[in-house]
Amino acid sequence: MADPRHEHDVLIIGSGAAGLTAALSLAGHCRVLVLAKGPLTSGSTAWAQGGIAAVLDAGDTFENHVRDTMVAGAGLNRRETVEYVIAQAPAAIDRLCDLGVPFNREEGELHLTREGGHSHRRIVHVADATGWAVQAALLKAAEEHPNITLLPDRTCIDLITGRHEERYSGSGRVWGVYALDASTGEVEAHVARATILASGGAGRVYRFSTAPSGATGDGIAMAWRAGARVSNMEMMQFHPTCLYNLEVKNFLITEAVRGEGGRLINPRTGKRFMEFYDSERMELAPRDVVARAIDAEIKRFGLDYVHLDISHMPADFVREHFPNIHDKLLGLGIDMTTQPIPVVPAQHYTCGGVLIDLDGRTDLPGLYAAGECTESGLHGANRLASNSLLECFVFGEAAAQDIIARWDSFDAPPSIRPWDASRVTDSDEEVVIKQNWTEIRRFMWNYVGIVRTTKRLERAAHRITLLTGEVEDYYGHFRVTTDLIELRNLLQCADLIVRSALKRRESRGLHFTLDYPEMAAEAVDTVLVP
Repeated sequence: MADPRHEHDVLIIGSGAAGLTAALSLAGHCRVLVLAKGPLTSGSTAWAQGGIAAVLDAGDTFENHVRDTMVAGAGLNRRETVEYVIAQAPAAIDRLCDLGVPFNREEGELHLTREGGHSHRRIVHVADATGWAVQAALLKAAEEHPNITLLPDRTCIDLITGRHEERYSGSGRVWGVYALDASTGEVEAHVARATILASGGAGRVYRFSTAPSGATGDGIAMAWRAGARVSNMEMMQFHPTCLYNLEVKNFLITEAVRGEGGRLINPRTGKRFMEFYDSERMELAPRDVVARAIDAEIKRFGLDYVHLDISHMPADFVREHFPNIHDKLLGLGIDMTTQPIPVVPAQHYTCGGVLIDLDGRTDLPGLYAAGECTESGLHGANRLASNSLLECFVFGEAAAQDIIARWDSFDAPPSIRPWDASRVTDSDEEVVIKQNWTEIRRFMWNYVGIVRTTKRLERAAHRITLLTGEVEDYYGHFRVTTDLIELRNLLQCADLIVRSALKRRESRGLHFTLDYPEMAAEAVDTVLVP
């Protein structure tokens, strides 16, 4: 029997924008438990510099935002999802204002900035640290709500399904999750009537990534193992401009630097190079175009990085628009008001994920999902800047509302078997985890990166097969640790990415392969079935 202290009405895995939005929406109706892998602020939300896209400007329309999203997504988006999310955006911004998010204003009106791929100014922001302000406001409200319990330092291992009931069931019904308490090493069964995955992306599959260290695709891997379909996992977004610095990993230089006039320059030739790749849109081309251009320039000239230069703009303008980036770079000896910034592309966002409908429902009864771990149909083959936080707010709310509407149809959880650790011992070879982790991230970067070929993908697939046997053997014999759980999930996500990439015999959006450089006439999702 599961320990009764671990039973709640609704369980939410993840304490970022999607998870906390859902928790706050549900808390007026039921008791909610939110699990976070590390500290409650360790997810991607707090890192989001840009902002939130919403049609608020007099000259802008929903139709414009829909079109921009579909153009960026290379036609792979589901139009009904795009229309639904964009129509919900103004209300989502209102809810955040009510929570006290201090968005920048001009004469009382919300200040809107513009980013690559947007035809209008429509990004609401808090200077260049929107995510941090949003995370803080959501967390404060959640901590103050008596119906919300927040548990940090819980690493989720696997979803609890019918298979784990004391009376075995093949129903696939999800009843919660087995999670490791990182402080004690004990595995707990957290049981609930409904579960929401809001666990973020799989960015750490790659050697260079702007994602926080916990972005190991746990939710995607757990849902797949439990029997849910995943979609478009080959659509991995690379941010064009991550700071190149050997000491500081994953510091992002926001799109808005280019939106406000920043230029990309080849440090060897001293020339702007975007005109050779997209002469019309130049630096304001969508991310996939800019990332491929920088990748090509680096490979062609044997560079370590390219320069992003906004020093031609007035110094006060730069400091006012980008205070955090300016301060951070000054600390590293770079004055962006007078010097160029060295940048490289890095993995940035997982566009694919667990397949969901407009209510946030997955294929598995009792399991919902929201945010970066999902494939909702919003992003298609490439995410438009600042649509990601928006997706979190809209689907966190949608999942919560659907759970409330269906509450009477959710049965109370049955008796669940406790986690069995009787056959495992403490590991004597932590080095195996380190070695495999490094190997995955290296071959994924080299073989499954910005530009792909079938041969490279097949090489990656071969290595994944070898490593899977090794990791499963290790997992079967040793007590779980956060590192082992993450390695198992990283490898599962790497497998899903490579399998999806091999299935897509065209180049579309973020998936670019030299063997199939043309885009097919019809846009078709890559759906994998367990």
